[in-house]
Amino acid sequence: MPQLLPQAPPRRYWLHALLLLLTCFTTLVMGARMQYNFMHNQPALSFEDGSIPYFPASWVFSHPARLLAGVPFAAAVMLFFLAHEMGHYLCCLRYGIYATLPFFIPMPTPIGTMGAVILIRSRIRSRTALFDVAVAGPIAGFVVAAVLLVFSLGLSKPLPFGTAAPDYELNYPLVFELARRALERIGMAHGTAGLSWERLLLHPVAIAAWVGMFATALNLLPGGQLDGGHIIFSLAPRAHKFVSRLTILVLLPMAYYLWTGWFVWAILLQLSSFRHPQVADWPRVSGGRTWLAVFALAMLVLTLAPAPLAHASVPEFVRGVMEQWRGK
Repeated sequence: MPQLLPQAPPRRYWLHALLLLLTCFTTLVMGARMQYNFMHNQPALSFEDGSIPYFPASWVFSHPARLLAGVPFAAAVMLFFLAHEMGHYLCCLRYGIYATLPFFIPMPTPIGTMGAVILIRSRIRSRTALFDVAVAGPIAGFVVAAVLLVFSLGLSKPLPFGTAAPDYELNYPLVFELARRALERIGMAHGTAGLSWERLLLHPVAIAAWVGMFATALNLLPGGQLDGGHIIFSLAPRAHKFVSRLTILVLLPMAYYLWTGWFVWAILLQLSSFRHPQVADWPRVSGGRTWLAVFALAMLVLTLAPAPLAHASVPEFVRGVMEQWRGK
């Protein structure tokens, strides 16, 4: 997602390169663990094997070939974030808007990163430019994630019976179901046709596709300074605050009943909902861009999983804490 800053300081290429290399490393390490799990018929996001640390850097370096096993996931997830941010960046170049190269964020999360961000440091002079910059990132990222999804579902396999549930149980957006049905129709399900998602062992690249779809949905939330918020502002500036507040109101019950992480996004939207770049009222966004706005809405519907992680609502969290407390 692009963030807007007032000045244009000198570019720091060394910092971009350093963060890129560090993020490649962290995603390779976590990807190596995912691939190890997959090859041993365990869910990619399972971390219960006590013989391997959560972030297994020493385990990887003890046998460097293990690092190569992390290449499919790392390449896939890095390609998605690069496509998304370069969509923004290249559109900025087209309109003469000063923007930084992507800053990748290395982090020992289950996927090895917190994504990437570019910073826009000059004025956006028209609503058309704002719209194009905002929508270009999600479209570029969605296309890459869709290709990864179709490719990787064919590499997935049935989950052996008796396998323990992973630490992170994923729920899947509509695009996953549509892609799987399409593969089944053309006979490319490879032995997984008819299985429920809970009985499917996803390939690490499919996990990267899930990450890409999830990140696309988050960026397209219609509010604040997210890409969806920029799209709303470029189409109807006076509606931006109302739509942002409405989005927050929708996220709060979703956070309680579906996924507690929506609380974080509601707070972020609240903090950014009253700030937005000032652009000229004219010319308005029109023509073919109206259909791009419809496509952006379709992407949100296809990629949004209301409960991206299973068993992560507030009642379930409290119930789990109480059960742990009683067990002690």
